[in-house]
Amino acid sequence: MTNPLAGLFKARQRDAARSALYAGSVHRCGAYLAAQEADRGAPGPLIPRQTRLTQAIGTLTASVDGPAADPFDALLGVGERALEAGGDASAELALSVAGTATRLRQRSRAAWRLHGAALDGLGRDDEALESYERYLALVPGGDGAPGTARRIDTLRQRRAVLDELAALIAGDGDDGEETAELRTALSRPAAPPAELTPRVAALVRRRTVRDGAGDPAVRRLAGLYGTYRRLVERDAVPAELPDAVTPVGVAGLRALLGGKSVCVVAGGDDVAGAALDGYDVVVRCDGFRGGARTDLHAVTPRGATPWDGPPWTAPTGIRLVFDEAAPRWRRVVRQRLVPGAQEHIGDVSLRRPLTDPALLGESAWGEDASTAFTVLRLLDFLDVTPRLDLIGFPPSGAGALRPAEAAWVTDHSTHVDDSTMRIALR
Repeated sequence: MTNPLAGLFKARQRDAARSALYAGSVHRCGAYLAAQEADRGAPGPLIPRQTRLTQAIGTLTASVDGPAADPFDALLGVGERALEAGGDASAELALSVAGTATRLRQRSRAAWRLHGAALDGLGRDDEALESYERYLALVPGGDGAPGTARRIDTLRQRRAVLDELAALIAGDGDDGEETAELRTALSRPAAPPAELTPRVAALVRRRTVRDGAGDPAVRRLAGLYGTYRRLVERDAVPAELPDAVTPVGVAGLRALLGGKSVCVVAGGDDVAGAALDGYDVVVRCDGFRGGARTDLHAVTPRGATPWDGPPWTAPTGIRLVFDEAAPRWRRVVRQRLVPGAQEHIGDVSLRRPLTDPALLGESAWGEDASTAFTVLRLLDFLDVTPRLDLIGFPPSGAGALRPAEAAWVTDHSTHVDDSTMRIALR
């Protein structure tokens, strides 16, 4: 005879275990917020994506405390917002809540996909691959989302390149300390690209100096390094780009602008026509008004869901989209580009020129830097334009640069014409 009390007892045990898992996640969220507050120091405004993460944590806390609500979706929401926030601390939080989600629902596709994305964000390729494969195993037919399938293929190829690289240097007789450290790093499945990339680059330089660029082993080593770097940046552009759009990186943009005169124009209707005829490239920003000629359009999507903004229909030769978060950048580009409205689209290497260490690496400007200043600093950094001017930007009020940005422009200007509102940097 079945004892109904035994079933009730087991149900209460399961409920207690679930409550403990949710409570643990809420506790980790609180510790994360406390650490973020300590790191920020003096109180100040949160950046938008950090605000969204804080709101998601609040939603989770309210759901856990609610008597009837199921907090599972809110838990996944925290993980998604944590990945969007960027940084290792946020990725660790995403991994923690994703781990809780997989324990709560072992057959949840969303939980395993989030788990894989968090590990991926931390550079733990082999573990991310396992979680992504768990996700695919739960999808009917095994196809899954195209983006996840591409990511799995990328991670597998990266592992194959690293295995070949490890075999290449395993018995080459180089017992130097740096090479030994690289061998150790390659033997660890969890070694992230951020650690491996500079070590392999340094090895290529050492071998080139020692054996010469023509040595077959050096050529093979350089080829593996180049392949690995391409695979690290394989998601440089969304797969679903419109037809007839050519992605360009830093080198491509240099080539397109090399030797040409460029002006960055304010968004008003009063700058057009003859004032721009002497320039090879006219740059306009964001949702500009007026001025039919636009050779380069720079835009910084803002708001909680920037991918839902209006499509970019204004015709231009080059479109540069700036965003600090790579997943959000890809979604925005995929959803707002219009076929035939541009010939070139900047790839991921150009999405955050101010803060990217490979470009300017000036994090002090923050995420709220104006689009005009961002594209101006990028053009100045590329240093391939013999003439670079700002036109039509008022000293204050609507359309003006931020005070720190205006100060930088003043310090680096070579000529200022107040009558035409023209500032020359070359």
